[in-house]
Amino acid sequence: MGHFHTLDDADVKGKRALIRVDLNVPMADGKVTDDTRIRAAEPTISDITKRGGRAILLAHFGRPKDGPEEKYSLKQVVPAVAAVLGRPVAFAEDCIGPKAEAAVAAMKDGDVLILENTRFHKGEEKNDKALVDALAKLGDLYVNDAFSAAHRAHASTEGLARRLPAFAGRSMQAELEALDAALGNPKRPVVAIVGGAKVSSKIDLLENLVAQVDALVIGGGMANTFLAAQGVKVGKSLADPDLAETALRILVAAKKSGCAIVLPEDAVVAKEFKAGAASRIVSLDAVAADDMILDVGPKSIAAVNAWIDKAATLVWNGPLGAFEIAPFDKATVAAAQHAAERTKAGRLLSVAGGGDTVAALNHAQVAGDFSFVSTAGGAFLEWMEGKPLPGVDALIH
Repeated sequence: MGHFHTLDDADVKGKRALIRVDLNVPMADGKVTDDTRIRAAEPTISDITKRGGRAILLAHFGRPKDGPEEKYSLKQVVPAVAAVLGRPVAFAEDCIGPKAEAAVAAMKDGDVLILENTRFHKGEEKNDKALVDALAKLGDLYVNDAFSAAHRAHASTEGLARRLPAFAGRSMQAELEALDAALGNPKRPVVAIVGGAKVSSKIDLLENLVAQVDALVIGGGMANTFLAAQGVKVGKSLADPDLAETALRILVAAKKSGCAIVLPEDAVVAKEFKAGAASRIVSLDAVAADDMILDVGPKSIAAVNAWIDKAATLVWNGPLGAFEIAPFDKATVAAAQHAAERTKAGRLLSVAGGGDTVAALNHAQVAGDFSFVSTAGGAFLEWMEGKPLPGVDALIH
């Protein structure tokens, strides 16, 4: 990864800092129900205001279709931001034009202002030059602290970074440093765990990883597709039979690049997927026609943990089984706890990301013990796929 400027390189005193943050938070009854993303932005906002900068927050919220919609107004997020920051937060009813300009002009050093939803303007998602110019008028410098939106070439994520002096915020900086340590310039051996339901959504990811890592553990419904492609009968299990050729192609590519593929050796099966369903552990040659593979068995867990023991770096995306319902969470929990122990002992750099992955690590009560857990979703996946991230590329000098 090339060099990017951080807030340590920025002179913010008396300056108007346009900060792209992620305020796309869940809400119910007009209140924020999870302020994780707001808390992630707090170090950047506080860093700038404590040094006498003026923090002007840019963000999108939801998916408005035809201009402003009250249900997507960022005004409803203001109280939660003020609570996290422990200080008053002003609001402008537009992100450009007279209302935004007046609100910015009224700011003093150390103030915080939230501008209205950038997606209320169609030019945001089109990365329209006129919108970029109108936004740039409001600031002296630009800070991107929203890695979760970095895979989008939008006006507030990419256009502004090329228009004003641009810096990575603290959350963005932590994410980029963790990702560089995980795949950009990692300590080897590197082991990746990729799980989840479908191969179809992760073909690019798997093809990129087999060229980058020393071992690839495949779990979840995806593993069933690989097993079936090799002639293993998987019963009623979730699988993508149409992707058998793709699975075999990935196995060949892995062999060529010297990447070990780790597939299940045994399975936990049940006749139906529901809480309390009767389940049993079987070898792969004993999966019945009416069985569903819902988790990997103890031999497979031991094999995964053995690879975690060998690894200096672990990258994780997706659960090993149907972790939402016990007892099909055993493998995911066991591997997650083992990785957490190795990380705490200073023997492993562990980086994980993706919605289901974060939920699984929280379920295993170890999310706080991993080296880094990304909540960025799509951007994290595209990074793992080796795709360019416009919002990041625009920061690199």
